[in-house]
Formats: sequence, C-alpha cells, structure tokens
Amino acid sequence: MANWHRVRKFVHLACFLLFLALPFLNVMRFDIPHQRFYFAGQELWISEFVIVFFALMFLLFVIIAISVFYGRVYCGYLCPQMIFSEASMALQGRMQRRFARRGYPKAAARAAFYAVLAAASVVLAFVFISYFVEPRDLFHRLASLDVHTAGGISGVAVTILTFLDLAFVRLRFCTTACPYGYLQGMLGDGHTLLVHYRDDAHDCIECKKCVRVCPMGIDIRESPYQIECIHCAECIDACGEIMARLKKPNLIHYAWGEKGPVAAGHRQPWDARRAIVLAVLLFYAGGLSYALATRRPVLVRVSPERATLYRTGSDGRIYNLFRYSLANRGSHPAAVAFAAQGLPGARLSAVPVALQPGQSAAGEFEISVPPGRRDLVTHFTIAAGGESIPMTFLAPPEKP
Repeated sequence: MANWHRVRKFVHLACFLLFLALPFLNVMRFDIPHQRFYFAGQELWISEFVIVFFALMFLLFVIIAISVFYGRVYCGYLCPQMIFSEASMALQGRMQRRFARRGYPKAAARAAFYAVLAAASVVLAFVFISYFVEPRDLFHRLASLDVHTAGGISGVAVTILTFLDLAFVRLRFCTTACPYGYLQGMLGDGHTLLVHYRDDAHDCIECKKCVRVCPMGIDIRESPYQIECIHCAECIDACGEIMARLKKPNLIHYAWGEKGPVAAGHRQPWDARRAIVLAVLLFYAGGLSYALATRRPVLVRVSPERATLYRTGSDGRIYNLFRYSLANRGSHPAAVAFAAQGLPGARLSAVPVALQPGQSAAGEFEISVPPGRRDLVTHFTIAAGGESIPMTFLAPPEKP
C-alpha cells in the first residue's frame, strides 16, 4: 500500500527546492526593471511577444490539463500555499511539544515560533521578489535596508504578508480566497481523479481517524466533491492503516470519478475532451519549442532613411542612407558586421559593431554604388548577424 503522506512530503521538498532554484538559474523569471522574461535559460525581451505568449499559454494549459486529468492534485501536492502552510503548522506543533517537554510555558514556545517564522518570511519574500527583480540587485537593496524604491517596498510588503499568512491565515486561504477550487468544479468531469469513500460491505467502524488527520477538517465520507478537499490522501493512509489491522480492504481510494474504477491498477478513461486539452497543450508546447529553437540571439533591424532619397558624391557615386538597431539577447558577447548582397560595386561605410550580453546599439551607415546606367529601384539584401534583410536602393533617373 502506498504511503501517500510520504509521497506528498517528498514532492513538497522537491517543489520547495525548485522554488528556490528557478529565479537564480533563470529557468523562469520576469525581470521587471530590465523588461526581460527568462524562460528555460533564454533571455526574452518584451518585444518578443510571440515567445512570451506561447510560454504563458503553455503554462496555463499545463494547469488546465492537470485539473482535467487529476483534479485537485495540484492543491495537495504542488500548491505553494499548501506546502508552506503545512510546514508552518508542523513546525509550530513540533516546537510546542519540545518546549512543553522541557517545562517552558506556551508563551515562550509561541514567541520562539514567531521569531523563526519572521526569519523564514524574509527568506521566502526575498526568493519571491527575485522572480521579478535580479537577485544580486535585490540582495544589495536588502543589505542597505532599502525601503524607498519599488523593489524595497515590495520586499517589505511581501515579508509582512508572508508572515501573516503562515502565522494566522494558512489553510483558511484555500477555502475563502483561492479561486482554484471553484474553477476545478468547472474543469473536472466524471472521469477526473478524486478521493472517494466506498463502503458497499458496510465495514466502516466509525473510528473517524480519516476526519482527524484531514488538514482541511472535512469528512470525506460525506462527499468526494467538497470544495475543501485537496486530494492530499491523508484519509486514504489513515483508513488503510486501521483496516489493515482488521485485515479488511481500504475504504477510501483514489478513483477515476465517483462511478469510475479505482485508480490503482486502472487507467483513466479517455474522451474527446481530454484529447482536445492534450492537443492544445501539445500545440503550445510545439509552438514554444519552435520559437525558442529558431530565435536568434542578436536582433538586427535595418531600415532605409527616405527623408533624402539619395545623394551624389563628389566622386560621382550614388549614396543611400540606412539606419540600424541591434540588441544582443544572448548570454555571450557578439559582433555584427554588415554586407550588401546583390548590389554590384556596392561599398558600405558601416564597421562591425561589438555588443555585450544585454547591450543595444543604434546608428546609421551609407551604401554607395558607382555611377553609370542603373535602375531607379534596385532590390538587394543586407547580411548582418546571420540574417538576410531585403532592402531597396534608389538611384537618380538616367538623363536623356
């Protein structure tokens, strides 16, 4: 029999470590001051809306797919509110028991708990704000006790909210403020995973251990669709332990819907709805993968300056003026050189431009061609930064 409590705590630990690592490894972070979005190690600029759109839609449909297939499993296993609330309650209980064994009053245990919780709130707030402000910059703000800038004020506010949440609100948030439980009622169906009490043989001995261990304080025997149920499976472990002593089968299970088979040993039934959700998820995953794979680290934009169509130099050559803007969106230094292709005799006044990671540059250069018979408009391409940009060259009309 699976020990779901142990599985949940292992998943909670993995999620906590992931929560700590993501902003520092730039796996997923939205840098507001620099207007950058970091995803899967890629530094995306706000102007790259297509990639940002596919990334956000992919994450949204991951949550939708989890809800359709596995119901409230996100709440019980992956939700940060649930993870930190349970950790706070477990820490408080452990400290109260330890202080009581040593003869200290409850007030001392409560004061020590609040002191530990205050320090933990600072750390958690720092990590959370690091998703929106570069961690090194945020650390300097914290070290200088910055309470003047937006980053410093946000850090103080998040610290206070975190402390109040973990000290007093905790799981009440799940039943009063969180909209996900209500949303799940619309996303789930008759085949969605849920925790179900089944006692066709009337073997229940009314020990109510399933009620005592429930972190939400509900009786799973009343209904599997209670809005408070978070699919944590604590009641499954509790009932299984008691019934094993009586050498009888467990009365509470993970099941594929209220009338579906028990999840253990059976696959979830498929239907058109699940196929559509999975197809949409794969579409956004494919679009995101393609966009990231075809993304160039250096953004190059070149446009002709048509305020003056052309000019004729003292050497008789015809000149056109062009403007460029460059941005190094990669993590390594880059150099961009310009070349004209398909324009015979062309000369460029542009020199290679060196760019450090995250650096941008703008400027202008001229392209000239020798005098002689040529078309009014000549189509050619400018090669720069691994890109070929279609362009036009204007020349004066030929004199009769």
